[in-house]
Amino acid sequence: MDHRELESYFRSLDRSFFLEDDMKSYACLDQPLPIGHGQTISQPSLVLEMTRLLSPEKDSRVLEIGTGSGFQTALLAKMSAQVYTVERIAELMEKAKKRLEALGFTNIFYKAGDGSMGWQEHAPFDRIMVTAAAGILPDELVGQLAPGGRMVIPVGPPSVQELKLITKSDDGSIHEESMGLVRFVELKGKYGWAE
Repeated sequence: MDHRELESYFRSLDRSFFLEDDMKSYACLDQPLPIGHGQTISQPSLVLEMTRLLSPEKDSRVLEIGTGSGFQTALLAKMSAQVYTVERIAELMEKAKKRLEALGFTNIFYKAGDGSMGWQEHAPFDRIMVTAAAGILPDELVGQLAPGGRMVIPVGPPSVQELKLITKSDDGSIHEESMGLVRFVELKGKYGWAE
């Protein structure tokens, strides 16, 4: 991945474009902000760091779990071949889709539904970005990761999670590395905390 290209595109993105009216004035702050429906847009520094860790290539097929505002989606779509993004809340998905289409993206595919199960019919994926926290690592997502692939996912209890970098070697074996502590909203469905 070209880190300079990522950083320059990241700096060019107007975060306020991804926020609702009353939140636009807070766009410059490096902190998570509400986007409605109990969801948040992550702090910009973490979005950049997670994208760096994921390290998408120009030919990567990326699965994103949690479209949210579309801010992270825009970065992924700029740095990869295709992004398949899944969002549980249809209204957030529609807003994000409008924003991303306005930015001229034509390589993003959208689905409203339970992201914890991934998007089986388009698997395997070279990269998987999960922007909600799972209680445990979802088997379905690991299964949809291509050999040589990378996944970035927060895993742990509600109070604080470990940001994990999951890599799958060519023989299919899985390696987990902890990249620090984060705090995300819950990945609903089979791998959330409530179940």
